[in-house]
Amino acid sequence: MTTVEERTITLDSARSGTGPATWGQRAIWGVVTRLGDDAPRYNLRLDLPLTPPRPAARVLADLAELLRMHDSLHTRLLPAGEDGLEQVVDGSGELAVAVRTCSAQQAPAVGAALMEELAGRPFDHVREWPFRVGLVECEGLVHRLVLAASHTAMDLWGEGRMLRDLALIEAGERAEDLLRSRPALQPLEAAAVQASPLGRRRDEGARRYWCERLAAGPRRIFREPAAPELRVTDPGRLFPNALLRSPALAVAVEQVAADLGVSDAAVLLGAASHQLARMSGSGDVLFQVVVSNRFQPAAAESVSTMAQEAVFLLTDADQDFADAVRRTRSVSFSAFRHAGYDKWALEREVARLVERGEAGDHSYWWNDTRDPGSGPFDTVERPKAPLGELAAHTELSWPTDFLPRTNVSIAVDVLTAPGVLELAMTADPAIITRAGMEQFLRGVEQLIVTAALALGEE
Repeated sequence: MTTVEERTITLDSARSGTGPATWGQRAIWGVVTRLGDDAPRYNLRLDLPLTPPRPAARVLADLAELLRMHDSLHTRLLPAGEDGLEQVVDGSGELAVAVRTCSAQQAPAVGAALMEELAGRPFDHVREWPFRVGLVECEGLVHRLVLAASHTAMDLWGEGRMLRDLALIEAGERAEDLLRSRPALQPLEAAAVQASPLGRRRDEGARRYWCERLAAGPRRIFREPAAPELRVTDPGRLFPNALLRSPALAVAVEQVAADLGVSDAAVLLGAASHQLARMSGSGDVLFQVVVSNRFQPAAAESVSTMAQEAVFLLTDADQDFADAVRRTRSVSFSAFRHAGYDKWALEREVARLVERGEAGDHSYWWNDTRDPGSGPFDTVERPKAPLGELAAHTELSWPTDFLPRTNVSIAVDVLTAPGVLELAMTADPAIITRAGMEQFLRGVEQLIVTAALALGEE
């Protein structure tokens, strides 16, 4: 039997203030508010076993210290005028905590259900902090901690930093000591930099770079859509989602990166560009690449949302794989330098280009979500089997379907998991079929594995 109750975390004397929202907050808030009831798909979800289990009072005290450390967890967002968004950091308040009591055997299932309950509904950013907490308690001790966060509060990088800081707090560290040893940029501080003369110049330069690349990009990448009639006859079509899990790719990408003198991220994006160019018939490809913009140490420590898209245009991507990868490195550097901007202002400029028929096809997305500080073989042994044999262990599944996404033809996420590298792909069936999605994913893997095998390494 499961019982239900509610407790609270009390926050007092924390940092507080009001100011303009950051570019990242504005960008994500604009997306999730347009999605309405579909907004929860952007929520971040964590269902964490606590080993060993611990008293609820201690867990709540640790979470209060986490709230004190990161302003984004107790920040509300308020529309301000026609084109403004204001962030309000509350210095005090209470956060409701959902508690479920059950047997230890039931804890995993109860935790999973509680996660869906907390993360499955939109956040009210005006009235609610962008952070929800649930506890699964068994025989007086918390066995599972369930956390849900709005994407306006953090991206995946920020989530990783939050989990690290929570672990340090659980080990006895205090928020003020952690911030003293590793200063973390708070959202109000980031907004102040963005509103400064330097920030405005960066914004203007980035938007100019974006528009120049869009104007130079291909007007259509897939020249022959898979099923153009779907756009008219089935506006409620679902976007399939495919997941490729490959131990061979996890090994091969490191070898190819070392051989070509680039990062493994450049290898993956270069391979995706080469494969897309070969499949689509467009020699030039254009991706919107999600960038964390955490180039400074204080930004790297921040629990916040900083993701802005870089416009990545690779010409003649279909000619040679190694050349495409090498050029990906230099093109990425330039693109990433121009990935910090006010997205609302950029969207207005892009809309004008689209209206004039001067914008390239920017409906292809690439998001490498991996933390450079952790790899697929950090917690598991590196496979001893030859690379050629590992390729037989690749798995391709179709986890779910999504509702249509605005301005998305193809979206690919790179993920890391113990012992494998994952490529998750969502696509518009009017543009590419399921067979085409599989061809793309397996093609990216094959390009990299074949290049690694050619090196003669085991």
